[in-house]
Amino acid sequence: MIEPGGTVAAGRFFSNPDSTATNKAYTFLTPGTSGGLVTGKYQPNPDPAFDGSGNALVSTITQPTKFVAVEFGLSTNSTDPQSGKPAPAPTISVQDGKLSGQVQAWTAAWNKLYFNQGAPKPGGTTPGLTTPLSGTYNSSTHAFVITWASQVVGGPFNGFTGSWHLAGTFSAGT
Repeated sequence: MIEPGGTVAAGRFFSNPDSTATNKAYTFLTPGTSGGLVTGKYQPNPDPAFDGSGNALVSTITQPTKFVAVEFGLSTNSTDPQSGKPAPAPTISVQDGKLSGQVQAWTAAWNKLYFNQGAPKPGGTTPGLTTPLSGTYNSSTHAFVITWASQVVGGPFNGFTGSWHLAGTFSAGT
C-alpha cells in the first residue's frame, strides 16, 4: 500500500507488521476456494462478512490475510459495499499477449470496513493514483500477471493507494 504523497513507481510504502515477506511493504496472498479471481461473475462477501473481532470471512478470491493485526479478505460484489454504487463483474481481455480490463467490483474487507480497490472505481472514476488494469499473458504456458493501483477514498486509509499484483495460471471456466 502506498502512503499519501507517494508514487506508484517509487512508493513511500506502508509496512504491514504481519506480512510474511522479508520486505514488510509486501503482503503475500494465497488463492481462495475459487482458486483466485474469476471474471464474468461476482465473488461476493458472505453474510456475515466479519467475525466479532472484525476479521473478514470471505475466502473465495484469496484466503483471509493478516493486515495490521486483523485479517482482510477480497470480494467482488454487484453493489460496492463502500459506496453503494453498482459495479460490473470483473472483465479481462487479451490482445497480442497484453491484458486489459476492469475490476470495479474489487473490494477489500477489513476490521468491519470496506475499501473499494477497483480500477476504475464504480462509475468509472480514477481518483488520485488509481491506474488501469494491465498485464501480460503467455498463451503457451497460460501464465499471467495483472497489476493496477486504486486510491482509497474515505475511512481510516483515505488517500492511501493499494498497489495490486496478481500472478498465476489462467484456466478457462466450465
